[in-house]
Amino acid sequence: QVQLVESGGGLVQTGGSLRLSCAASGIIFSDSFMVWYRQAPGKQREWVATITDGGAVTTYSGSVKGRFTISRDNTKNMLYLQMNSLKPEDTAVYYCKAARYPDYWGQGTQVTVSS
Repeated sequence: QVQLVESGGGLVQTGGSLRLSCAASGIIFSDSFMVWYRQAPGKQREWVATITDGGAVTTYSGSVKGRFTISRDNTKNMLYLQMNSLKPEDTAVYYCKAARYPDYWGQGTQVTVSS
C-alpha cells in the first residue's frame, strides 16, 4: 500500500524557515521522481518543486526558486523541502507526490506564514 506522510509544517513569521519531510512507503522510492505541491485556501493545487530519482536534478516554480530546496534520502525513503525566506503567500497545505504513482496523495502538512 502506497503511503506518503508529510510533516514539519507550522506557523512561522515572514522571513522564517521551515523544513518539510515526506516519508514514503509501499513504493520503490529510489526509482521515482518526487514532487512537492501546495494548495492555498481558495486556490488550485500548484506545483512547487521536483527532484529526479537519483537526486541529481531539481526544478522549481518561479515563485519559490532561490528560497526553497528540495532534497531526498533514498536510503531512508525520505523527501525534504527546505523553505527559507518565507512569505505570507507561501501559506498553504503542502503535499508530496511520487511521480510514478499519480493516484496517491498524502494528507498534507499546513504551513502558515504570518506577516
